[in-house]
Amino acid sequence: MQNPTPIIELKNVTMKYRIYRERIDSAKEFLIKKLKGQVQWEDFYALQDISFSIEKGDVLGIVGLNGAGKSTLLKLIAKVLKPSSGSVYVNGALAPLIELGAGFDFDLSARENIFLNASVLGYSKEYINARLEEIIEFSELESFMDMAIKNFSSGMVGRLGFAVATCVKPDILIVDEILSVGDHLFQEKCERRMNELMSDGTTVIFVSHSSEQVKRICNKAIWLEKGKLIRKGTAEEVVDTMIMQSHSKKL
Repeated sequence: MQNPTPIIELKNVTMKYRIYRERIDSAKEFLIKKLKGQVQWEDFYALQDISFSIEKGDVLGIVGLNGAGKSTLLKLIAKVLKPSSGSVYVNGALAPLIELGAGFDFDLSARENIFLNASVLGYSKEYINARLEEIIEFSELESFMDMAIKNFSSGMVGRLGFAVATCVKPDILIVDEILSVGDHLFQEKCERRMNELMSDGTTVIFVSHSSEQVKRICNKAIWLEKGKLIRKGTAEEVVDTMIMQSHSKKL
């Protein structure tokens, strides 16, 4: 029996940034210093030699401390960034909820931003018109639709972004800490929407600082530490191992 084809596959992915040791304020200054051999830098590896695959219908949790490389990894999968080396394969329509407010114009109203954000995600104006009331109702922002979202709280922006991104069934949904915004009842509502998508076969990549949330929602997980893949396996196994090792380091 053949193994199923992965919907996402990363092979030997490395993301390297060049950090200059002194501030350079202009391209002209950089060019002069470079010609004189005065430019000094050091390489910072946000991710190092990462390889794993995700099958259709998987719900993958990504865990690790701040600075572990979780957000960089999501941006590579979402094609926001290109790896320094290695390959990222994605097969399917992708709805990324990576940065709060990404795809929004904060000077426009919430209603205008629904159409703007939807177009970024590849939805037509006609398609969103047919689902506009559903999006507004899910966001629970009916009274604020004609207000510029620069006046919104982070929780309100999160509600609007989640409502637009999940108004259809994407092949792949990327969720980065989005369930940490808003009140507890709305977080539960988002979880129910995610469960609906997952039951229909949507593949989910989920980042959360809540270990219990990852164990509850995800069937698989990977643990990143300082840009390196420490462990991959079932969500319960990976999360419990991470917690156990972090406790042992404190002792």
